[in-house]
Formats: sequence, structure tokens, C-alpha cells
Amino acid sequence: MGSNKPLFRELNADDPEPEATEIESLCMNCHANGITRLLLTKIPFYKDVIVMSFTCEECGFQNNEIQSGAPIAQKGIRFTLKVETDRDLSRQVVKSDYTSVKIPELEFEISSQSQKGEVTTVEGIIDRAITGLEQDQVVRRITHPEDAEKIDKFVDRLKSLKESNEFFTLIIEDISGCSFIENPNAPQTDKSLKIENFIRTKDQDHQLGVFTNEEVTGKKENALLKPIQEGEYPLEDFEGEILSFPTNCPGCNVPCETNMKMTGILLFIYLYSI
Repeated sequence: MGSNKPLFRELNADDPEPEATEIESLCMNCHANGITRLLLTKIPFYKDVIVMSFTCEECGFQNNEIQSGAPIAQKGIRFTLKVETDRDLSRQVVKSDYTSVKIPELEFEISSQSQKGEVTTVEGIIDRAITGLEQDQVVRRITHPEDAEKIDKFVDRLKSLKESNEFFTLIIEDISGCSFIENPNAPQTDKSLKIENFIRTKDQDHQLGVFTNEEVTGKKENALLKPIQEGEYPLEDFEGEILSFPTNCPGCNVPCETNMKMTGILLFIYLYSI
């Protein structure tokens, strides 16, 4: 018999069948065969996600990332979090490939598409930044000692944030609208977290692979409502003329026609009568 379980299920330690799928795939490090595991799950107060992990037994290479299981949102999203307590550092964060991260107090930024999507925490974001900055410090201290000293000082500032020695602001912006910062008091309002939605620019749409039919085909669409140039239809041309256009009946929604005529009322103003 078929299972009635949903495709995307909430993670549960008591679930004997977490529905993880294993696929044999190529290791990009040693070109041997490794195992990719896919888990379709839900994050509370967020959306469906696909968690992916790859392990190669030949060379030990591992990779983890997360992809949204939902379509690209209509708008981008921006989270502004005031980090003031240890609990704020442990908030769960979901980042997509298109997420940028900023800490204004340090003039620090992780640009969009520089990291793969992941499930992490506020502290985890700082840890990953520290690891990246310290990666080549041994060689840098020999070849460029002045730059290495500046990086060491900056890393100390990041470590100070982890130890809650100073408050800071974390800004996460995602043009795909698929990122998330946990609200520990959900469903109550989070006073430390500000969430804003914004309309993407055309370049940002193209970055996501979103194009209009006109951009794809090169043909202009025949829109029902077209822009009117100034002076194209003088007011005098409408007097005495009845305009008809297709609409739907507001009562039964059946297609019909609306007739409109401009008329004048003595000592009053011009009105449209329908």
C-alpha cells in the first residue's frame, strides 16, 4: 500500500524513516564515486527545504548545502537582527546561495553567491568568516606581514562578537526571498528582529534566472492596458463618444462589455457615467 506521509516532513528524532535518499555520485575532489544524501524536510515557521550532504570514502572529502524546496519568492527579503545576548548568537539561520551578510559595526560583508546555502547559526556565520580569514595566515605572515597583522586584528574583533563583549547588528539580505532567521519567541513578535520585503531590480531578476516573456522572445506583449502619451488623446475627443471595453460582471463574473461616456453637469465637473 502507498504511504500517506507528506513529501516534506518535519524532523523528528522518533521518526524511524526520515526519508533520506542516497545517490551514488562523482567526487569533484578525487573523481572517485561518493554518496550524496538528500533529505526533504520542513523548518518550523519557515518553508520546505532540501538538505544535501556528500561524502567520499576514498579521499574523505565532505560537502553540505541546503536548497529551498519552494519557488522563488515574489520579493526579496531583508533581516536586521540586533545581537545582544548569547541566545541571539544561537539563533538558527537559513542562508540561500543568493544571501549577503553584513555587520555594519565592522564594515564587514559576505557578498551574494560567494557561499553555498546552509543551515547555521549567527555564531556559525562568524565562525565561518574567522576560518576563511585565518586560512592563509601562516603564509601571509611571511609574504605580507602588514596585511596579516591587520587581518589578525579584525579576527580578534570577530571573536569579541562571539564572546558577547559588544552588541552588533547582523543584516541578511536575500534577493530570492528564501533566507530565514529564527524567532525564538514565535509566534509572538520578535522585538530584536526587523523583517522587510523589497521589490527586486531587473538585474536581480536576471541573476535569479527570472525573465519576462518579452525579454525571452524579443516580442512586445499586447497588454490590455497600454500607456498613453501626453497629448495623444485630447479631452475634447472623448466628449460625445461612447467607449466600450470588455470586463467581467461584478455580480456573477460572466464576461460582458462596459460602456463609458464622458458628460458634463452644469456648474459642476466632468464625470464618467457607466
